[in-house]
Amino acid sequence: MSPPEEISDEEAMAAVDEVIALKPISTVLIIIAMQTEALPLVNKFQLEEDTDACLFPQKVPWVRYHGTYKDLHIDLVWPGKDPVLGVDNVGTVSASLVTYASIQAFKPDLIINAGTAGGFKAKGACVGDVYIASDVAFHDRRIPIPVFDIYGIGARRTCSTPNLLKELNLKVGKLSTGDSLDMSLQDETSILANDATIKDMEGAAVAYVAELLSMPAIFIKAVTDIVDGEKPTTEEFLQNLVMVTAALDQAVTQVIDFITGKCLSSL
Repeated sequence: MSPPEEISDEEAMAAVDEVIALKPISTVLIIIAMQTEALPLVNKFQLEEDTDACLFPQKVPWVRYHGTYKDLHIDLVWPGKDPVLGVDNVGTVSASLVTYASIQAFKPDLIINAGTAGGFKAKGACVGDVYIASDVAFHDRRIPIPVFDIYGIGARRTCSTPNLLKELNLKVGKLSTGDSLDMSLQDETSILANDATIKDMEGAAVAYVAELLSMPAIFIKAVTDIVDGEKPTTEEFLQNLVMVTAALDQAVTQVIDFITGKCLSSL
């Protein structure tokens, strides 16, 4: 009898990935940055706020809602508010921490990072458009040293969802992430290099953690302001936030409805 053939670590990982891809999705983690963006989805899916203080480290302001919608268990987490200033904890640092802690706590099958974004009219974006991000990258991590420069940009492909895109007819575009709402000239150069249609303050950070922990992630972004338009970004963002959040709510609901009963390979 000949000894069994040994398989490489790469082959073993590929086999595990194949099993995961064929497993029905049962748990979805929604990461969302702002309370205004989160509450419509909490109400839509009839999620309850979690009062178990043991899930996250003590004293962090993060908030978790959870519940069952159709056949899916949904955990929705947003980073809460700054305890001193009372504003939403937006940006890449909070997004990274919350994503990591939530994956560890809830072991989801799929992550959805939902939120608002700026859009570029040069790429065809309009206020109220909802995009699925095909790629993510950073535009403000400038490290002008060979190889470190590529690391800083952190370009990544997102989870492939051809059937979802075909069914829901959502727009597709590349997403660029930075920690500032406005856009400096240096940021603009980097965003153009990233070939981005939309820009936000969390997506690429969520993608980094998701890839680190081998977790598939989908990015749904609704356009609140036109970055290369005539109105000031801050003014347009605040003016359109509530209206655009309704469009985001609708798109996330459509995606959740599509996901129900399917496996990753069917997306």
